[in-house]
Amino acid sequence: MEGTRWCVDCQEKIQELSKPVCDICGLPQFYAGTCVKCLHKPPAFKMLRSWASFAHPIQKALHRLKYRRDIGLGEAISRHMTGFLMKLAWPVEILIPVPLGKRRLKERGYNQVGMIAKPLAMQVELDYKPHSLIRCRDTRTQVGLTAIQRHNNVKGAFKAFTKNIENRTVLLVDDVATTGATLSSAAEALKSYGAREVYAVTIARALPIKMAPKYS
Repeated sequence: MEGTRWCVDCQEKIQELSKPVCDICGLPQFYAGTCVKCLHKPPAFKMLRSWASFAHPIQKALHRLKYRRDIGLGEAISRHMTGFLMKLAWPVEILIPVPLGKRRLKERGYNQVGMIAKPLAMQVELDYKPHSLIRCRDTRTQVGLTAIQRHNNVKGAFKAFTKNIENRTVLLVDDVATTGATLSSAAEALKSYGAREVYAVTIARALPIKMAPKYS
């Protein structure tokens, strides 16, 4: 039953992203169309969309899933993501979670994104291929880095495998997007190894301070 792992009160406080958003990177803005950043330097993915703002209670839920081993939250969150993804109606064929590096995976014991991505793939009937993309080198956490530092940190950090993705349209799933640098780097790897196109979706979006929702 939904709510067993995630209380109804918290779910009702979720701040879904408002529109309009950039046609490409999905960042909320004051006008329809493509943002200046994407016009100047478009990312490797075709589109990125995020369900909610990375604020309470989404932030707390993702932290519990990631750091406190509350794995059951993955399925609870995936149920919300199912409707969100179906409304997007993207022509995707396979679903791949953004992978962790070997060191972080060993420390944590699981990929928290996979805990959401696997049940999501089942619910929307997409092929789930988590091993089609690997992080070929460990990267430092993106928290606290500038946009340029984030881009450099994940540049060339991923490798894909042609067998599962060649000439197919991929849906990348991650927990949080800030600048989109990680997703763009992963999409670049997938496309360079034969993917036809790459779309990306995240549970949350870390917004600039001026856009972040305020709570009393």
